[in-house]
Amino acid sequence: MSNTQAANDCPWQRVTLLISTRKGAFIATSDDRREWHLSQPIMLGHTIHHLVLDPRDQRTLLMAASTGHLGPTIFRSHDFGVTWQEAHRPPAFPPPFDGQKPLTVNHVFWLTPSTVFEPDVWYAGTSPQGLFRSSDGGVNWDSVNGFNQNINRSAWCGGDKDGTPDGPKMHSIIVDPRDNSHLYIGMSSGGIFESTDWGNTWYPLNQGVAAEFIPIENPLYGHDPHCVRMSPADPDRLYHQNHCGIYRLDRPDTVWRRIGDNMPSDIGDIGFPMVLHPTDKETCWVFPMDGTAVWPRVSPGGRPAAYMTSDGGDSWLRWDKGLPKKNAWWTVKRQAMTADACHKPGVYFGTTSGELWAARNPGGRWRCIASHLPEIYAIEAVVAT
Repeated sequence: MSNTQAANDCPWQRVTLLISTRKGAFIATSDDRREWHLSQPIMLGHTIHHLVLDPRDQRTLLMAASTGHLGPTIFRSHDFGVTWQEAHRPPAFPPPFDGQKPLTVNHVFWLTPSTVFEPDVWYAGTSPQGLFRSSDGGVNWDSVNGFNQNINRSAWCGGDKDGTPDGPKMHSIIVDPRDNSHLYIGMSSGGIFESTDWGNTWYPLNQGVAAEFIPIENPLYGHDPHCVRMSPADPDRLYHQNHCGIYRLDRPDTVWRRIGDNMPSDIGDIGFPMVLHPTDKETCWVFPMDGTAVWPRVSPGGRPAAYMTSDGGDSWLRWDKGLPKKNAWWTVKRQAMTADACHKPGVYFGTTSGELWAARNPGGRWRCIASHLPEIYAIEAVVAT
C-alpha cells in the first residue's frame, strides 16, 4: 500500500472477507467498507474450517474442508473462488513407528502460506495435532516428520486424549517473515512450540503460561493456547489468547507475561480469538467469553463486547458500540475475528449464531453486515492491491 493510499484510508481499495462456516464458505466484498455484497455459498453443506488467500500472488485461494462422506481435504482455486480443484494428495499421517499408535486426520483446521522466499510453500495443521507442508501450492502435502514422528509427540499432545470440542487441534502456524526456517505452532492441547530448522526439531515455548488443569507446577508442555499471533509490525512481538488468560512475549525473551490480568475482573481474560493491529504492535483486540464453571462458551452475561488495548496489554477498553446490550448468547471462535490492513483498520468478527459484524475504525460502531449464516468458524480479511 502506498503512503497516499494509506493517508486516504483505502478509499478505492476493495476489502474482501473470506468466511468459513459449518455449512459452506462465503465471500463478502466492499469498496467502501459501508455497503457489503455477500456471495452465494461455496460448497454448501460441507464444513469449511479455513479459507485463505495466498498473499504472494493475490489470486490463489486454499480451503480446508470436511466433505461429508468423503472426509477431510484441501481445495484450491486460481480464480478467486470461481472454480475449485481438490488437492491431489491431501494431508495424511505417515505409518506409525516405534510403537506409536496409528493416526488419522479428522480434519484440516489451519492453513498458512510461507514467505515470499518460498512462493509455493504452504503449511497445514490438523486434528489430531499434525503438521503438513506443501511445496507445490497445495497440490500435494507431505508430513513434517520432525513433529509428526517425533518420539515426544504423544507426550506433547497429552497422549491424544483431549476433551476439546471437535477434537484436539494444531493451529496458529506462524512463519517468521524474516526467516522461513523459523516456525511457531500452537496446539490445543499441547502448547506453543518453536522450530528454527523448517520443523525438523521443536522446543516448547510455554514458560510463564498458566496451566490450571495440569497437576504439575510450571509444566513444559500440555498447555491450551487458543490463538497465537505474531505482530505484523514487529515479528519479535507475540501475543496469544489461552485457556488460562491473555499473554504477550517479546523475543528473544522466552517467558510469557500475562497481560490479561489487566482485564476487568468481572469479565476475565478467557476467550478464543486474538487480533493484532497491522502497523502498531501495541494495539490488539480480543473477544472474551464466559469461561466459568462448565465453560458455557457464550458472551459474559449475554452482553458481548470486544476489548482493545493500545499499550501492549497494560490496559484494556470495552468496545461494544452497536452490539446487543442483553440476551446475546453467542461467542466468537479462534479464527473468526480479524482486521484488514487499511490505514485505519476495519475489524470484523463472526459469531456462533451466524452473524457477521464489522467496524470501520478501531473503537467505532459495530454493524451487523450479514445474519442467518451457518455457524462461523473463520474469517480472513483481504485488501486488494
